[in-house]
Amino acid sequence: MKERSIQINYIEYQGLSTLSPSDQELILRAREAAQGGYAPYSGYRVGAAVCLDHGEVLTGNNQENAAYPSGMCSERTALYYAASQHPDKAVVAMAVSVLDRQGQLAMAKPCGACRQVLAESEDRGGHPVRILLDGPDTILLLTGVDSLLPLRFTRDDL
Repeated sequence: MKERSIQINYIEYQGLSTLSPSDQELILRAREAAQGGYAPYSGYRVGAAVCLDHGEVLTGNNQENAAYPSGMCSERTALYYAASQHPDKAVVAMAVSVLDRQGQLAMAKPCGACRQVLAESEDRGGHPVRILLDGPDTILLLTGVDSLLPLRFTRDDL
């Protein structure tokens, strides 16, 4: 038996003003998208903004449904929208923001399904995606979905 570990590297920024202008814009677009989230059951409104390799930014937000699991997370909404409208463009960055039940910013943490869809999007694009996870005091920057989903399922596993 061998014991092994997986290390996850990320950069922690202390607030929006410490980010580059392009990352600030992506976070602001995700926050704006979160405002329109439909979350009558969980109370958590989530927004995602994806930047494509030609510079266009597309957004999505969560859409809950009483017939769970018929709803859709913001990350998948944005990624599927980007892929359907621009199938030949790669996602280069994604920002995710969450508003809690009181409308306050909470730390963004994509669910497992969204991480897997982001992994597939990253594989199609052929390069790691910069991932910004928004929070009330800090913003995390991860490079590549392997930082969110180590030992992920890929087409090589089929």
